[in-house]
Amino acid sequence: MNRHILIKTLIIVLVMLLCPAESAFAGHPLITDDTFTQGKGKFQLEINGQIGFDDNHQTDESGTPVIIKSQESEFNTSLTYGVIDSVDLIVGFPYEWKKSETGPSTLYNENGLTDLSIAVKWRFLKKEPFTFAIKPGITLPTGNMDKYLGTGRITGSLFFITSVELQPFLFHLNLGYIKNVNDIEERVDLYHASLAGEWQVLESVRLAVNGGVEENSDATSSEDRVFILGGLIYSPTENLDFDAGIKIGVTDSETDYMFLGGVTFRF
Repeated sequence: MNRHILIKTLIIVLVMLLCPAESAFAGHPLITDDTFTQGKGKFQLEINGQIGFDDNHQTDESGTPVIIKSQESEFNTSLTYGVIDSVDLIVGFPYEWKKSETGPSTLYNENGLTDLSIAVKWRFLKKEPFTFAIKPGITLPTGNMDKYLGTGRITGSLFFITSVELQPFLFHLNLGYIKNVNDIEERVDLYHASLAGEWQVLESVRLAVNGGVEENSDATSSEDRVFILGGLIYSPTENLDFDAGIKIGVTDSETDYMFLGGVTFRF
């Protein structure tokens, strides 16, 4: 499908958010997090996957144009536990497949466990219609750095999260800093900003849009990674969600297309 048609479709979905509707909670496939927590003693299990496709136009040593085609897939299991009503502990176990090729030549083709993530989300203030949270986190160097599956070092991050519920609106804002300590010559200091909105079209169906910008981890590039995302969340019961979405790279440094899907259980 033509990229311009997809972008126009997502813009239309964003405009639809201005129509009357009931509000709902955020979740996968959104990149932007919300301030809501599970509640003391409660669990949430997220199982989701994504597959992305990217064409990178370069020139070889002779000046001949070449196209490097990359494909990246990820399967992620994330477990959240409500320590107290306002604090969640989140542990993520990601597994990735990465492949890059140009013409008949394969540049690399690897898969394996990547860096495990641990985070804490603390909802520290609720003042209707706003709620505020912070989310510090780390990643552990469990991935194989030589296979492009990890950074080789412990990294850290801190996100400030705001959610606002003004019926029929529900929006989430994330502002973040990532200390990308690494042994693979990537940029260390990364900044993130993103905004998401939702519209509950039916009692069990939500449409969502998301956009954001993050500093490029590639130290040789000054172009930020900018994306826009559209998705759907189907909740047949209060404690079960199915979701699907598409993420589109607005800048060349972001993956061209990424398809996402998952299931969430709460218990």
